[in-house]
Amino acid sequence: MSLLQHLSFLLEMGTLSLVLLLPWVAALDFNYHHTEELEAFLKAVQKDHSNIAHLYSIGKSVRGRDLWVLALGRFPTQHRIGIPEFNYVANMHGDEAVGRELLLHLIDFLVTSDQRDPVITKLLDSTRIHILPSMNPDGFESVINASCEPLFGRFNANNKDLNRNFPDAFILNTHDIQPETEAIMNWLKNETFVLSANLHGGSLVASYPFDNGNSVTVNFLDESRTVDNDVFMHLARTYSEKHATMHKGNACNSVEYFPYGITNGYQWYTLQGGMQDYSYVWGQCFDITLEVSCCKFPQKDELPSFWNDNKNALIEYIKQVHLGVKGRVLDENDEPVPGVIVEPVGRRHICPYRTNKNGEYYLLLLPGTYTLNATAPGSSSLLQELHIPDGRAQFSALTYDFVVPHLQTRPEPASCPTDPLYSSDYDKNQSATLKPAITSLVLVNIFYAVLR
Repeated sequence: MSLLQHLSFLLEMGTLSLVLLLPWVAALDFNYHHTEELEAFLKAVQKDHSNIAHLYSIGKSVRGRDLWVLALGRFPTQHRIGIPEFNYVANMHGDEAVGRELLLHLIDFLVTSDQRDPVITKLLDSTRIHILPSMNPDGFESVINASCEPLFGRFNANNKDLNRNFPDAFILNTHDIQPETEAIMNWLKNETFVLSANLHGGSLVASYPFDNGNSVTVNFLDESRTVDNDVFMHLARTYSEKHATMHKGNACNSVEYFPYGITNGYQWYTLQGGMQDYSYVWGQCFDITLEVSCCKFPQKDELPSFWNDNKNALIEYIKQVHLGVKGRVLDENDEPVPGVIVEPVGRRHICPYRTNKNGEYYLLLLPGTYTLNATAPGSSSLLQELHIPDGRAQFSALTYDFVVPHLQTRPEPASCPTDPLYSSDYDKNQSATLKPAITSLVLVNIFYAVLR
């Protein structure tokens, strides 16, 4: 059928007007897209879907390449009260290229499915989704002879590992902060992110915080746990179970086995200066690491299968931003009160989670009954017991607003210092020796159990 015949057929069926109303973007091919191609694609998406897409740069790499982010949603250019912010980041290590292409295809899928797929439409109605396909474009462009273990490309142009470059909550990180790292830190500070994930390559597992630890956080199982461990395990399992094979746990057919396809980061291997720990402690954003390919830079003809394996998991993970409870802290005149600490009783974060400039708070929690504590200077704590349902089906967390009566002093903007916040509870010099000691304890316990 010729194009003219096809248009005539659509006209007769009464569907031509609908087709003409929908934006058109040339199909994204399954290939590795260099910086110029990546930029051209993102700009085309913004142009053809300007009602739901906004392209912006959070900074530049060492070599001056933009760190492009595409925001998607009904209000893509700015935050709206009650709409949670979500982000995906990929290509932090330049030689781990699959995640970069997955996020480009995710963008393509989201914009072409809007108003066609009811789930995607509701997701864009209720969420502002930020996608950074490449945090390390310099590293990607430096890859020579792409293979499963490229010789070059992991580091940025200053030869620094960006996933060892963030402030660490357990030990002083003496590495100079890189431009790409600083861009992410400022991004987290300026946006109200609730949930995120960063995509890597080299294994097949969903890893959750903490990546580092000390005697305060490490248990006898050799896990460094957060106070939100139940939520993090749920997030990791959500992705692995929706992935085609990750949930099987036999990562890359190696000696490594990950039950349910997930792992605590520290239990897997200790990592200092990682992004997911920084996001959780200082960014008030729950972040996990997704290892999505055993081969870091596979042949391009394998990319369609990677997309098919990850597509459902990428979508399902975004939905988790609607878990828990959200709301605002207001004074008697309905004015927002920023800087108020709002946390569930029994889940005290080492860097307290505070309301933003709009008085908003977002807390990711699994369904259940919790007591929330809102604390503002010059006012007694407000306690409220809430039964929190599963908000994912409605694409909205439970909403509850606090009203602070007789507020005497408005909180000053506050942030935690980027120092090792857990260091007061342990000797910094123990960091390198703590894990072997705990591992020995685990082996002793296993040996004792066998004897019994």
